[in-house]
Parts: sequence; structure tokens; C-alpha cells
Amino acid sequence: MEIVERPAPPTGLRRWLWRLPIRLYRMGLGPLLGRRLMLLTHTGRVSGKPRQVVIEVVQSEEDGYVAASGFGPRADWYRNVMTTPEATLQVGGTKRQATAAPIPTEEGAEIMAHYAARHPAAARRLCKLMGFAVDGSAEDYREVGEHIPFVRFTVHPTPTA
Repeated sequence: MEIVERPAPPTGLRRWLWRLPIRLYRMGLGPLLGRRLMLLTHTGRVSGKPRQVVIEVVQSEEDGYVAASGFGPRADWYRNVMTTPEATLQVGGTKRQATAAPIPTEEGAEIMAHYAARHPAAARRLCKLMGFAVDGSAEDYREVGEHIPFVRFTVHPTPTA
């Protein structure tokens, strides 16, 4: 694995295109995006206002979801949930309250290797987008996983009547 160039978050037209899935969720079309994309509503660490971003679900778990901050620890959504971990998630048509927690580096490395095995083409494209040159080996993906922060979103139990 080689770090080629760590890209800055998108601006201008690219930012508008990156944020297009948020508009789809707001229009009630979230189910069309499947279960691999999640609308994350979180609290801005400076403004205290609700903020939204659509991120990929790297791994579904029995009690929540795992996501990676492809733009690193400086991504706004990541910094926000590390400051205020309570958030609302929408995956498909289901909304849930959740609590965010960082995942240790070693576990993140294993999550990345498993993700790459399940979605090899997507993993290659994502690594290129994040500025990593990979050879496709599990070890290379583990190394990438050591350079990006992963977050576990544990959903709150739904109240029973």
C-alpha cells in the first residue's frame, strides 16, 4: 500500500453531487439507495445545529452499523460525532437513534480487509478516491484500514409498547 495523495473533501460541483443522496433521502427516496448507504443526522460541534451526510455502511451488525471516514479524522461528520456521539441513522426506509464510538485501529484494519473481500471493485475505487494505491491483497487493505478512522454506530433499542 502506498499513499499517493490524500485528497481534500470535494468542493463546488463535486460537493453538490456528493450531497445529492441527502436530497433523495429528504424526498423519501432513501429506500432506492439500498442498505449500503446511510443518512447520518448529527450535531455540529461548533454550531450545535443538525447536520446531515450520506456515508457508506461498511459493515452491518446485529445492533448497528460501521462506517469509515474516507477523508480521515478531519472530516466534519467524523469530528462532529466524536464530539456529540448521539445521532439519527436512516438506512433504506428505517430511521433509528444511535450512539457513535471510534473503533480501535487493529479492528478497523480487519474490517477493511473483510470489506475488500466482499466488495473488491468498490474497495479499489474507494482506496483510489482516498489517495491509496493498493495491490489488492488483504494485507494491503489491512494497512489502508490502519490509516482511516472507523466508527461503530450502535442503535438504541426500539421502545416496546
